Parts: sequence; C-alpha cells; structure tokens
Amino acid sequence: MRASDADRDIVLRTLGEAYAEGRLDREEYDERSDAVAGAKTLGELPEVLADLVPTSAVVPYVGAGALDTRSIEEQAIAKWEKGRREVLMGFLVPTLICWAIWLAVGGGFPWPVFPMIATAIPFLHSVVQKKDIIESNKRAIVRRQEREMRKLQKRQLPPPS
Repeated sequence: MRASDADRDIVLRTLGEAYAEGRLDREEYDERSDAVAGAKTLGELPEVLADLVPTSAVVPYVGAGALDTRSIEEQAIAKWEKGRREVLMGFLVPTLICWAIWLAVGGGFPWPVFPMIATAIPFLHSVVQKKDIIESNKRAIVRRQEREMRKLQKRQLPPPS
C-alpha cells in the first residue's frame, strides 16, 4: 500500500521527538528524514523507526511515581493554594509597609493606594482564575508524570536486536 503525506508526517514527528530527546544525532536524523521523504510504500516506514519505538505494547508503570486522578487534583489545588498565599503576602507586606510609612510622615495624600492597587492585581488574578490555574497545574503534573514514566519504560525495554 502506498504511503500518504500524513503517514510520512507521523514518522517525521517521531523522528523529530527522538532527535529532540537525544536518541538520534543530526546525521542519523537527516538520513532517516531523507528515507521517509523518499518512501513510496507503508512497508518502508517502519524500518526507519525500528530502533526508536517499541515493537510490543509497553505496560504502564504503576508504582511510587504514578498518581491517580485524585492525587493529581489534590496536588494541583495545593500548588494553586501555595501560589495564592505567595501573591497574598506580596500584596499584604508592601501595603502594610507603605501605609505605616504614610502614617509615620503624617498622612496627607493617600499615595499608598497606588502600590496597593499594583500588588492587588496578581492576587485578584489568582482568585478569579482559580479553575483555569488548577487545570493548568493538573496538565503540568500529568506531563511530568508521563515524562517520568517514559524514562522508567526506557530503562525496562530490552535492547533492540
């Protein structure tokens, strides 16, 4: 069966990932890319990836590094709460210092309102965008977990024959 452009694109993306991960040097990447570009049939494409992708199904690692959905949610919320505490302190500390200075010099024009507004923006963003921030944290946790699992799977795979 003839190879389509979409088939070649999939193989080229896989080669690009292997190159980015350091599993191929520039020469190997160029040679294999040229072979993919010149491939006429689907049968020619697997040869290019033979030593880069597993030929059998990889069993996901379930152990100390793996997280269930609840743990991911809890970690994402904990990260958001930590960030919220940090921006809250970034608001409170300068605000209290500015108002204390204002009182110490005898009042007058309430200039501490300006730094107060500037430091309140990140805190308000954290509160208003809570759901989006937590979802972003979840995606980051899952990506990190997947990277760790791929590293473990690479160690568990037998060397290519």
